[in-house]
Amino acid sequence: TCVFHSQIINNYLDEMQGEAVDKASSSSMHFRDSKRKVDYVLAYHYRKRLAQHPPGAGSVEPMRRAASLALVSNGRTRKGCAEPQWQDGAHHAPQEQPGAEVIELSPLDALEEEKQLQREEYERRLVEAGLEIERDPENKSQGLSFVRIHAPWQVLSREAELLKIKVPTKKMYEITEEGGILKTLNEIWCKLTEPLQPRVPQPENTNMKILFYPFSREKIYLYNIKDKDTFFDNATRSRIVREILKRTSTKARNSMGISTLIASNVYDAAYPLHDGEYEGQNDDMNERKLLYQEWARYGAFYKFQPIDLIRKYFGDKIGLYFAWLGLYTEFLIPSSVVGIIVFLYGCITIESDIPSKEMCDQRNAFTMCPLCDKFCDYWNLSSACTTARASHLFDNPATVFFAIFMALWATMFLEQWKRLQMRLSYFWDLTGLEEEEEHPRPEYETKLLEKKLRNKKMTTKNPNEDEKEKLTWSDRVPGYAANFGLILFMILLTFSAVFGVMVYRITTAAALSFSTNATTRSNVRVTVTATAVIINLVVILILDEIYGAVAKWLTEIEVPKTEKTFEERLILKAFLLKFVNSYAPIFYVAFFKGRFIGRPGHYVYVFDGYRMEECAPGGCLMELCIQLSIIMLGKQLIQNNLFEIGIPKLKKLFRKIKDERTEQKEMDPNQSKDRQQWVLDYILEPFTGLTPEYMEMIIQFGFVTLFVASFPLAPLFALLNNIIEVRLDAKKFVTELRRPDTVRAKDIGIWYDILNGIGKFSVIINAFVIAVTSDFIPRLMYQYVYSQNGTMHGFINHTLSYFNVSHLKAGTQPENSLFAQDVLFCRFKDYREPPWSQNQYEFSKQYWAVLSARLAFVILFQNLVMFLSVLVDWMIPDIPKDISEQIKNEKSVLVDFFLKEEQEKRKLIESFMARDNQKHKSGTKGRRSRAASFSQCNRSQKGSFASFSSQHTEV
Repeated sequence: TCVFHSQIINNYLDEMQGEAVDKASSSSMHFRDSKRKVDYVLAYHYRKRLAQHPPGAGSVEPMRRAASLALVSNGRTRKGCAEPQWQDGAHHAPQEQPGAEVIELSPLDALEEEKQLQREEYERRLVEAGLEIERDPENKSQGLSFVRIHAPWQVLSREAELLKIKVPTKKMYEITEEGGILKTLNEIWCKLTEPLQPRVPQPENTNMKILFYPFSREKIYLYNIKDKDTFFDNATRSRIVREILKRTSTKARNSMGISTLIASNVYDAAYPLHDGEYEGQNDDMNERKLLYQEWARYGAFYKFQPIDLIRKYFGDKIGLYFAWLGLYTEFLIPSSVVGIIVFLYGCITIESDIPSKEMCDQRNAFTMCPLCDKFCDYWNLSSACTTARASHLFDNPATVFFAIFMALWATMFLEQWKRLQMRLSYFWDLTGLEEEEEHPRPEYETKLLEKKLRNKKMTTKNPNEDEKEKLTWSDRVPGYAANFGLILFMILLTFSAVFGVMVYRITTAAALSFSTNATTRSNVRVTVTATAVIINLVVILILDEIYGAVAKWLTEIEVPKTEKTFEERLILKAFLLKFVNSYAPIFYVAFFKGRFIGRPGHYVYVFDGYRMEECAPGGCLMELCIQLSIIMLGKQLIQNNLFEIGIPKLKKLFRKIKDERTEQKEMDPNQSKDRQQWVLDYILEPFTGLTPEYMEMIIQFGFVTLFVASFPLAPLFALLNNIIEVRLDAKKFVTELRRPDTVRAKDIGIWYDILNGIGKFSVIINAFVIAVTSDFIPRLMYQYVYSQNGTMHGFINHTLSYFNVSHLKAGTQPENSLFAQDVLFCRFKDYREPPWSQNQYEFSKQYWAVLSARLAFVILFQNLVMFLSVLVDWMIPDIPKDISEQIKNEKSVLVDFFLKEEQEKRKLIESFMARDNQKHKSGTKGRRSRAASFSQCNRSQKGSFASFSSQHTEV
């Protein structure tokens, strides 16, 4: 489609477009020489030594504190320097001098000295790895300091080859589009949606695609290198630097990379820079400002997302998340329309619904049994008229159709996502992406080091065996036991909360029934339901935050080896706990409330004198709808929106106040009033992953699919929330968070499996909601089995059983009954034998017939929907046909391009060799190895790759 197609092709912006976007690159993005770009930043807080030298002792401390910045290159020194100098306040231990006195450091000073030594060693190793760094002067007693890192071409090219980063070659090929009616419809759609397209730079010819290939220094002539400084974009440069930071270790405390140093507070943060400010009076445009204007503002809610630009700026993983969120939001549109139609159908047919008419007809004197013991009176069924009419809005034949529709909708959504994911993989060159070798987590390395130290004390091992040592299942047994116990405890805590709310409902209903106010007594059910749902919502919100922290702690004590394993285990734990927490109250209302109450004269009591609560006369479906809607809307408004907006702003404010307090103690007169980009980015909230973003959408997906038969308007409310959610997440990523590290990913990972599982589970849940919670099956059975004329007349009387009031237990009869005549029989909703039967109050034949029909419907519904889902899955291929052909075509184009370039290179070398042979025959002596030197030209650090490639093309 044109929505994604026109945005995905432009993987790397054209040179002219890139210049327009990168115009904003100012000194805040470069070293002090305004030439070398800042690719990464390390931040740390320092504190100078409190101990003072005694009078007369020659202190060398001031001599080591230079006020100017120092540049450290990769082994090369600046003019006038014999060797790399650390003139930035590094704590080098000075050589012992005559007359100098040894000072005993305080514990705080010793810790700060140790951190300084670790920073010095780490930065020295970064320089040895080829990086160039620039440090701030430490000219205060304490404060915040930054280390800026630049990766030169030699490092970028070396690491790009190691990481197998795909980069653009010189070759472009045409994308063959499908013709016929599909092409015509696509063109019409593109013209209609043109006002909705974001105004971002687009390639001139969208039918051409640049051929990408993993970078190789030996095949440098294949790539379209016009400028070595801009060949790798900012996201790729920061990714390369991050890989070096992660694998560079120090001997002090056996540091295993930047993650360990941050965990031990040697550094406070490590992050790449944003591309400048996102708002301001200057006319300079950058990618961050472009994303803010066209994507991250609420005023742009009607526009499509610039997915390609999002991916280019934030990386594949975040790009896939927003592509998935966009598709999910688009798919909510048809389901919302169908849900509104189903709801309107209930509104239109409410006047013609015979059961609700019979219930509201006051001429039908259905005297119902008391709702509580002693204090509750007999009551007329016609008093529940409002509840019965409202129940019909959601409990009607159209809800069965809607449940089937939503099950197929979930299947089609997942199939369409697989197709879109494959399309994105092709245009983003993620096909054939290999799993990168992940570095062990610092916690894993620390635990492994402790194990090695224990084993060394106990036994003497071969050093080779020590290197292969790893954590086994026996090392993790305490963690697994704690996980099992705590997760079980948390689930029981959730059930206890549901039980507590149930007890609240029972006791509050009983207490309000004692009231002397007639209005209070008449509104008992409404009051209890509303307050209980609000309490449920508050409990869910509180437990959600607790469960998130507990899930993270449980995953940490398992000590997973890699970040990917850590993330997957965290997701599973958090999803399990939050799923149970969010849906437990809804499951209770749908399947347990009113099922185990007993019968008049033999009720089930929770505590002494408190009966189990019953469903409303119209059934529990209306209450299920209220419960689902309030919990869903409350979570979306409070947790997903207010928390997401408020908490990051508060954290940012506290961090800013803390830093300002530190800076006000000791102002630097030479400091510029305009804050540099790395300072502005440090104030922002650090990026902690996509798990919270996915989690809230997955829980919402459950609300939309699991109990949709009881609340057809759920997709509509989800759609309205997501329209805001997309812009809210966009604004958070662009303005509130530090720039995340770009991560390569070819899919959304374990989230797809969770979505697929919810989709399958929703079929079973909706089958039971229709069969058990609603009156659909009893009505169907009455109309076609028990009705004398095939209509619904007499349905209410058929569902009500008789009870002889003389059989009530002593002390439970109503006191001061307002009914004028003496009541001999009262009615209650159930299929039981009448008191004049031999098997009085036993389940009747109708009960067993309806129960059999309910179970048969569940089996039939489940198998039918599963069959249709499999059919839809089979009819829609996972890989679009045009993408499958383009992938095959790209492989052949790549082979042809390689052969052509190698052939031209061989001809060029042969011509040089032939020329050398002619010179040799004519007696010319000298340069006999020009061809050999030419063949090695691409490995020379002095030669220009760009000029070589241009010469080669001309030849």
